[in-house]
Amino acid sequence: MLHSNMHPVIPGERDARPSLRVGVILAQHFTLSAFGVFIDHLRLAADEGDRSRPLHVQWSIMASRPDPIAASCGVMLGPTSGLLAPDCLDYVVVIGGILHAGPQIDEATLRYLREVGATHVPMIGICTGSFILCRAGLMKGRRSCVSWYHYQDFRREFPGQEVIADRLFLTDGARITCAGGAGAAALATCLIGQHLGSAAATKASQVLLFDRPRSGNEAQPHPPLAADVTEPRVRRALLLMEQNLARPITVAAVAAELGVSARQLERLCRKHTGTGPASLYRQLRMRYANWLIVNTDRSVTDIANEAGFADCAHFSRQFKDAYGRAPSTHRLRPQRRANGDAAGARGFD
Repeated sequence: MLHSNMHPVIPGERDARPSLRVGVILAQHFTLSAFGVFIDHLRLAADEGDRSRPLHVQWSIMASRPDPIAASCGVMLGPTSGLLAPDCLDYVVVIGGILHAGPQIDEATLRYLREVGATHVPMIGICTGSFILCRAGLMKGRRSCVSWYHYQDFRREFPGQEVIADRLFLTDGARITCAGGAGAAALATCLIGQHLGSAAATKASQVLLFDRPRSGNEAQPHPPLAADVTEPRVRRALLLMEQNLARPITVAAVAAELGVSARQLERLCRKHTGTGPASLYRQLRMRYANWLIVNTDRSVTDIANEAGFADCAHFSRQFKDAYGRAPSTHRLRPQRRANGDAAGARGFD
């Protein structure tokens, strides 16, 4: 096992240990962008100017073996250290990537993660790193934050695990999970701010041309309805609704998740969309049902259930009111359906 860090501290440059020490584990086929934006924030916060010396922050790319690790784009990245003792680190970060391309980590790394999980050291899952933490049994009783793109993947694999996809990242005790992408930048600036102060966090964000540091509670960028809404609480409400189409939750439950009253959510939705939350929820379910009718051969009853309607007759009436025809007469010809907009489907994935 390797135990050297690629970024040795030069004698005399500082007397105390760095304020922030991070060990990173890269999954096979990891997401290069999530890794790059996270580490570059740490690099810029670690030194004055852009000299990139690891004075205030140290990071190690850890692995059980010295072999290069493949990113999802094919770039190969070599580790800089072995699996470091948890007491040498302030955080252990797992960066995931492609879900269905074979094992993401080896047995030695899995054992290491479980050892870390038994300590006080916080663990972070970025992108599909949350899946790896869940598979290791390290998220029991905790909520996970994932990208809206992987929300249904997570629910299928971990049906008993609570998951959200309406924000950039989530802290639940000693576990932090992050949707990836821009969320990795938001998480990095948050960690830097906690350990080095807001000036260091702002500097890193500005040098990388992010307009500002973002909080974990900010809504994920997302297709359909939420894309046209600028008010962050309404955006998050729409994302929560989209994630609960088959089993609709109450407007009161959505409001509680956002930390507002149902009446306040009603006012916010009407102010920023012209429509109340119940009507917005119904629109989302109808749009999803319409996509299924146009692009699949599933029965109307099955589609009604998938869109959260227990009564097929009620669904048919609602659908006819929305689209001017009964769902059974609304299907495209097979050759047109084959060319359906896959991006539209993924918008509700």
